[in-house]
Amino acid sequence: MSRRAQHARLGESILDRIGNTPLLRLERITKDLPKDVEVYAKAEWFNPGGSVKDRPVRRIIEDAERDGRFTSGRVIIDSSSGNAGIAYALIGAVKGYRVRLVIPENVSGERKRILQAFGAQVHYSDPLEGSDGAILAVRRLVEENPTAYFFGDQYNNPSNPQAHYETTGPEVFAQTDGRITHFVAGLGTSGTLMGAGRRLRELGPEIQIVAVEPDSGLHGIEGLKHMASAIVPGLYDPALHHRKIPIRTEAAYEMAQRLAREEGLLVGQSSGAAMAGALKVARDLGEGVIVVVFPDGGDRYLSTALWRTQEQRDKGSGIRDQESGNRD
Repeated sequence: MSRRAQHARLGESILDRIGNTPLLRLERITKDLPKDVEVYAKAEWFNPGGSVKDRPVRRIIEDAERDGRFTSGRVIIDSSSGNAGIAYALIGAVKGYRVRLVIPENVSGERKRILQAFGAQVHYSDPLEGSDGAILAVRRLVEENPTAYFFGDQYNNPSNPQAHYETTGPEVFAQTDGRITHFVAGLGTSGTLMGAGRRLRELGPEIQIVAVEPDSGLHGIEGLKHMASAIVPGLYDPALHHRKIPIRTEAAYEMAQRLAREEGLLVGQSSGAAMAGALKVARDLGEGVIVVVFPDGGDRYLSTALWRTQEQRDKGSGIRDQESGNRD
């Protein structure tokens, strides 16, 4: 093996490990489905930053490096409720860039500590305003001093869906040998669904694209937006998906807990919501191959209501007190 080939195999940096995440067959939680219906999870917590957000954030930064919008003298800035912020902080650390983030005050302690570990500068916005409040706050900072920052603007930057168009969509198609019939993903920035969905519709026009969102604006499914009551991302095109499924917060939490106990998959509440949506799709089928995106793992939510017992939630603030938090 040549030295160059060996380096490619070993990986030159942690960023080389972004993408090519595994596709996992779900067995026990789907046991009541027709035998010709298969459900697979795209396990995005295998990315080095622990979430699907590594893909678009890397693309946002590297596209801006190439076209000159970002130079190392400027500070990378964006809003996030967790995962995108961690991706910015990780990639900034690798590349030697300064990163400034606006995050809702009520994000989990785990995510705050991860951001601190990677050296990001964090400003906290009003927790009652959720991710929309963080969006407005970061816009104000950029307007006050535009030359100081490169604003990643993940909710409106076309590099976000392009990352999924070029990686997530083709990966899913190849991993299922082109057999995929339905692609299910949650709506946050909408980059995953828009980018991967667009590519999958090109690769297989019969493939159904299914969006999942919370059932109301007041919810506790971090990472997802209820589009009718939120600042709608500029990336979002409702004409792309064939179906949109609303999911209750309680159903998302219950499904995340079931995935841990029945499949051994420790995932976040947005994965629980996506899985609940995928099962709604699956129950209408006689046969099919469903791929559902699991955006992140559950270890960064261990201190949140997701893993409290129902009794603890009833005594405390309750799952809906996390409000319309959107982890992107």
